[in-house]
Amino acid sequence: MTDWLAVCREAVADVREVLAELPTRAEREPVVRMGVGGDETTAIDHEVERVVIARLAERIRDYTIVSEEIGEVVRGAGRPWIVLDPVDGSLNAKRGVPHFCLSLAVADGPTMGDVVFGYVHDFGTGEEWTGRRGEGAWVNGERLGAVRPKDELELLAFEATLASSIAEHAASVVGLAYRLRVMGSLALALCNLAAGRLDGVCSLKPARSVDIAAAQLFVREVGLSIDLFEHPPFDDAPLDLEGRSRVVAAGSPELCARLASALS
Repeated sequence: MTDWLAVCREAVADVREVLAELPTRAEREPVVRMGVGGDETTAIDHEVERVVIARLAERIRDYTIVSEEIGEVVRGAGRPWIVLDPVDGSLNAKRGVPHFCLSLAVADGPTMGDVVFGYVHDFGTGEEWTGRRGEGAWVNGERLGAVRPKDELELLAFEATLASSIAEHAASVVGLAYRLRVMGSLALALCNLAAGRLDGVCSLKPARSVDIAAAQLFVREVGLSIDLFEHPPFDDAPLDLEGRSRVVAAGSPELCARLASALS
């Protein structure tokens, strides 16, 4: 049986070497090609993905990798699915803002409900987030769930946004949310929701499976709610680069529904 935690930690060490070799914006942000997902692939995106996939190929015989830049890669029997976002919060990473992460999920089938293991490493705080389906979720080895989000949206995170999107939607949550945070990583926003540091998360831009596959497991393992605006039900969301939907998450289905209604 694969020791996924060990593999992820080895990948993090590989990524740290890349970050040291590309220390500033000058080295990190040059565009090297267009990614399969449709976005520009910068030097840091390319190099981090390259070393993580090389580590996976070294340690694992069979898999289907779904990754933001190269798309889908099948090896051997094609099982399990590995859903990878090498750099979630890539603009932060390119600019040297210390709020970005490696996100990796493992699934025994092709949908979000099939995710069995999630891993997120925050390169700013150094926090390590892990989750196993049916067993729980942890940050730095401490079980999550003791501290829950508040019953009202004192802190709501908007993610995947342009200034124009914030201007368009902020008025819709006046009276529902007290304060907004825009931190630049959807995966880390969901992690912080699972830890009770945020009270709600909303992606104003349609998200893909690579953005949320790992962190959604933490949210659900601690009994919180997460849903898709455009393409419910959540469990049926495909682990690919085609499906896209805005995401809303909070402490309860009712609060999710209120937030989704306000932003629709």
